[in-house]
Formats: sequence, C-alpha cells, structure tokens
Amino acid sequence: MPAARPVVLAIDQGSSATKAVLVDQQGRTVATGRAPVSERHPAPGQVELSATEILDSVRQAVADCLSGYDASQVVALGLSTQRESVVLWDSRDGEAVGPVLSWQDRRTVAEVERLAQRPDVPELVRRRTGLPLDPMFSASKGRWLLDHADPAAVRSGYLRLGTIDAWLLHRLTGAARSELGNASRTQLLGLDSAAWDDELLGLFGIPRDCLPEVVPSAGSLGSCRDLAPVPDGVPVMAVLGDSHAALFAHGVCEPGVVKVTYGTGSSVMGLVDSGADVAAGLCRTIAWADPEPRFAVEGNIRATGATIRWLADLLGRRPAEIVALAARSGSDGVHLVPGFTGLGAPWWDGSAVGLVSGLTLGATPAQLARAAVESIACQVEDVLAAVDATGTPVTTVLADGGGSIDDALMQLQADLSGRVVRRSADGQLSAHGAALMAGLGCGLWTRADLPRLAPAYEDFRPGLDASTRAFRLAEWHQAVDRSRGTTRRTEGAR
Repeated sequence: MPAARPVVLAIDQGSSATKAVLVDQQGRTVATGRAPVSERHPAPGQVELSATEILDSVRQAVADCLSGYDASQVVALGLSTQRESVVLWDSRDGEAVGPVLSWQDRRTVAEVERLAQRPDVPELVRRRTGLPLDPMFSASKGRWLLDHADPAAVRSGYLRLGTIDAWLLHRLTGAARSELGNASRTQLLGLDSAAWDDELLGLFGIPRDCLPEVVPSAGSLGSCRDLAPVPDGVPVMAVLGDSHAALFAHGVCEPGVVKVTYGTGSSVMGLVDSGADVAAGLCRTIAWADPEPRFAVEGNIRATGATIRWLADLLGRRPAEIVALAARSGSDGVHLVPGFTGLGAPWWDGSAVGLVSGLTLGATPAQLARAAVESIACQVEDVLAAVDATGTPVTTVLADGGGSIDDALMQLQADLSGRVVRRSADGQLSAHGAALMAGLGCGLWTRADLPRLAPAYEDFRPGLDASTRAFRLAEWHQAVDRSRGTTRRTEGAR
C-alpha cells in the first residue's frame, strides 16, 4: 500500500463562484473544484446573495475537488473569502436571517451620507479603521440587516452578524470567529487595537454581543465538520480575505511590491510598515495576523470584471466574446466609465455615474468592448499612481485573478502604466495563499520553503512612449470628470 501523501484543502469563496483546490507537499495543485454563486438585484443599487447557496457551493466545490481522491490525506483546511459582504445568522442552528448583502450593495448610501454630515465622523472612521466612510464596507449593511430582522430575534441574543469568513467558520466548525484581516474591512475594528471598537459600534448601532470573536489569520481556528468527504476533525488552520490571500501567495513579505487582483472588482494591495502614512484615496488595512498583524495599503476598484459581464449582458454575448472583440479593435475615442455604484479608489465618489462618452453614429460593439477593457487598465493605473504618492514608486505589478488570463489586458496594463506587469501562472492564487498559510500551521512546509512555492510568472513590458501614455490617460480622466460632474483641463492633449 502506498504511503499517505498529506495535502491541504483550500476553499476560495468569491462573489460569483466558490473554488476548491488541493495542494500537495511540493506546493502543487493536484485537484480543483468549482461551483457557481448567483447574485440577485432586487432594486437598483442592491446586490444580494443567498447564504444557503454559498454554503451549498462550498460543499459542491469540495466534493468535486476530492472526487476520486483519498480525503483521509487532507491534513488541514485553509479558507479565503470575499470580504465586506455581510450575513446575519442564528447562532443556534447557523441558519441565515435574511439575505447576504454583497460588498457591491449600495442600499445604505443615504444612511452613510447622513453620518458623513456629522462633524468629525468621516475623519474618526478613517483614523480608527484606515477606511473611508463608504457603503462598500460592512458596518452600515450590518445595521440594515439588524433593522430588518424580527425585533424579538434581535433581543434574543442568539443572532450573530459577520462577514462571510465568520459565517462559514461557524457553519464548518461551530465557533463564531472573525479573522482579523476580514474584520478590518468592516469599519467596526480599530486597526491599532486589533479589536472591536466601542465608539464605532455606537456610531453604526451594532451591539457588541452579536459580533464574533476576533482571531488571528493562522493557527487552529476550529475543527471541520459536515463537509463530506472531508473527515470530521480536520483542523481549519488559516483564514484570509481573498485579496490578502493572493498577496501572501505571491510571496510578498516586505513593502515596495504591489499585486493587482483582477476579479469582479479589483484590489491593488501591498504591504506597508505599521506606522506608514497612506495617501488620500487609499485604504490602510490588516493583511493578515500570524500572529502579529501585518499592515497593507490598498485601493479598491468596484467594477472591473463586472464591467465585462454587464456589457456582455447588454449586447447579448458571452464575456469571452467581449474580450475577443476588444482584442480586435481600438476604442477610437470611446470611453466607458463603470460608475455603476459610484467610483471607488482613488476617488471614493458615491455620486459618480456610469457613462459612455465619445459615441458617434459609426461606433461599434467592438469599440465599446475595447473601451470596457481599457476602463479596467485605466482604473488600476489610477490606483497605482496613488500608491506611488505614498513615497515608494511601483515599478512592478504582480497580476492575478480571472481577468489576468487576458493577454491583451495585461499588455494594455503595462502600456498605460509604464510598468512591468508580471502575471502569475497560478489561476487559483487566493486559494493557494490560504493553502500556503494552512500548510505552515500544520508543519507541511516552513517559512524557508515559501520562496520555492511561489508561482511562476510571465512578464509584459510597456510598449507606449511616455507622451502617448500621458495623452491617453488624460482622455480617460476627462471621461472620469464627466462621470463625477467635474471638469479638468487636458494636459498633454495634442
């Protein structure tokens, strides 16, 4: 009988799908599984998910991943999750109370605007949490869920409120725990204290007793149960936000290197020292805690891959067809600003609107497709320029996520940024990061092994001259100004 080969199972729970990967002792992915997750849009600006469907997708992805594999060889589980989405559940049976409000949901705009009118509140929130006061983050959505729950259930003390990692940990282990990096995205956690902040809880009206315990990203976080065919008792050894997990998988361990995850939205993230100043328009957040917190600077872009899906639906095509159309055409002066739910970093303008400019009677679907792809690269470059302003210029961009498979987008990113873009060959980088941290915890590898477990890369080098790049970005910024209702004098126009 062959000797057992220990493996780590990692689950990456995202906005549109849940993925599972099995990683062996050499850091190789030996099996994968995937299950889709659907969104609902009950009203303009509202984006909901089903907690039951999310849990079902986790179970399906795991079952597919382990199909034909000896599940007894799984020695640890790692978890990577979408971050700011919020769920309210009953701690007695784990059943969700109401919908999951997605990080994309904007139903609490009016409440956040009301808070923003109070003196010193925006600065208080940014100083304590590192985040701008914005409905993307979890606190105002959590208050909405509590307001729309049965008052008797709220008074019972049995309800728990948390991000997806906390709910999945409860369902998979029975313990109500929230990983520190995910908790830092709620606007309820004080970064310096690494604990729930009473003043922030009072500001948003969140009872402390409904929140999970805050725990580090690594260590024994509970024993898995009811996740067939995984044997009961397998320890959960790591939990990370999805962008944080990707950063860890890239092997980033010091400031000066930035990764971009191209997903439904996009996260531009790099490590910073704990006391570093962060430029306006960027967030300061906790990347992970193992066990001490490591801090990161991040820019969150709300719509990148979502823009491609929107245009595909509008034109009655598949997203892959939009990408193929874009590769065959220039935008020829057409610009698409995806302010579907306002604009995130570096603008943080909730009043910005989605628009298409530069249309003529001769405009084609291919030009629209190219404009949609260019909007991704331009938004990322805007954030990279803001990161530059923190004092450490970004010369190399580590790329991952579903959108990074598009060669044309990667080359466009290099051209418009004037930076080398290094694309990871690992298509499951968030899951791989969770697996790496879990493997550290169970002794499958050591920190000295991490460099050899890092992904391979393909490089894309900039091909535009500086003046052409500046002109194209200036045109993009004119379109952004129209979206935001502002004006700007074009620099470098010709």
